[in-house]
Amino acid sequence: MKQEIKVPAVGESITEATIGSWTKKSGDFVKRNEVLMLLETDKASVEVVAENDGVLTINPGCEAGAVVQIGATVATLDTDAKPAAGAAAPAAEAPKAAAPVQAAPAAAGKDASAHLSPAVNRIVNEKGLDPSAIQGTGKDGRLTKGDVLDAQPAAKAAAPAPAAKAAPATVTPVASGPSKQGDKKLVPMTTIRKRISEKLKEAQNTAALLTTFNEVDMGKVMELRSKYKDKFKEKYGVNLGFNGFFVKAVVEALKDFPAVNAWINGTDIEYHNYYNIGIAVSTEKGLMVPNVKDADTLSLAGIELAIRDLAAKGRDGKITPNDLGGGTFSITNGGVFGSLLSTPILNFPQSAILGLHKIQDRPMAINGKVEIRPMMYLALTYDHRIIDGKEAVSFLVKIKELVEDPERLLLEV
Repeated sequence: MKQEIKVPAVGESITEATIGSWTKKSGDFVKRNEVLMLLETDKASVEVVAENDGVLTINPGCEAGAVVQIGATVATLDTDAKPAAGAAAPAAEAPKAAAPVQAAPAAAGKDASAHLSPAVNRIVNEKGLDPSAIQGTGKDGRLTKGDVLDAQPAAKAAAPAPAAKAAPATVTPVASGPSKQGDKKLVPMTTIRKRISEKLKEAQNTAALLTTFNEVDMGKVMELRSKYKDKFKEKYGVNLGFNGFFVKAVVEALKDFPAVNAWINGTDIEYHNYYNIGIAVSTEKGLMVPNVKDADTLSLAGIELAIRDLAAKGRDGKITPNDLGGGTFSITNGGVFGSLLSTPILNFPQSAILGLHKIQDRPMAINGKVEIRPMMYLALTYDHRIIDGKEAVSFLVKIKELVEDPERLLLEV
């Protein structure tokens, strides 16, 4: 029988999606639970898998890049069809052929190109790579994300000019044709990138943005982290970072300044009695802000585990609309990229976002003496329509005080 493959519902407010890529092509025999395609919505990427074995037929107009409605049929799966005779034998003998494949790089690359994961396939398309020319380092010679990220597009063949006709060094050639840097390439924006652009512009156009700054001495937190990081990792299976301390400090500060955890809804102010803290994650598709849900109920270890899981989902393209929805406040850490100071943009409709930056040793006046201290600049961008300057400054000072006194922070006093 022929089974319809439809665009699944991926979120309450999402009515359409873009087909990012197909991992199989029409006529391919696919196995149950194999990934067929990658859907991109304005919030996240979703993998669509085969529910049964069968031969795939992609509907016309449903190629990669097509915008499709939720519930639309994009392909069919003939569950009565069998794999082609020529294709079945190699599959059965694959384990025996594993050893010779390692001795033939070209063959491994070609085999790997037929089994690209959605993330790898996307990078291949964006960079214009030939997967058969890349040596895979994954299982059975398959291409990994690292393989294709490091690979360079094949240079265009150009007939070398005879040495005798080379222009003299004293002659300046007239520029013509494409730049020596290469031809330009137009790549359509992904659905997620479009949505990021829309949200950032919406924040600028709607909110009355203002940024206030402070600095925090990270010395005590660094000492605490250095003292307990090994035991922490051994007990909880996750590294003790700095984000956990800031999430806990933010939650305590939000309790004292509820307007920072609220936003404008029409002519009303919508207050939230819960604390879903967004953590900006840099992914191949752009910046995403998944949320640590109910952060006020989590221990420091629970927060670090949640952040680790969200970061891993971001790297693997597994972030879901549920991860991205429901946030009330956000944190972005430009310090991991070396940023010393910045003015972050709101994650609209939220009313505030905290920017963390690089920890840098600086001379500070401590009790009348100059000491070298590990300092970090903090930046709070806020919507001045709902948050007054006094509240914003006091909120940031509260975070500074808590991080500089981590014992008080962990005891919640």
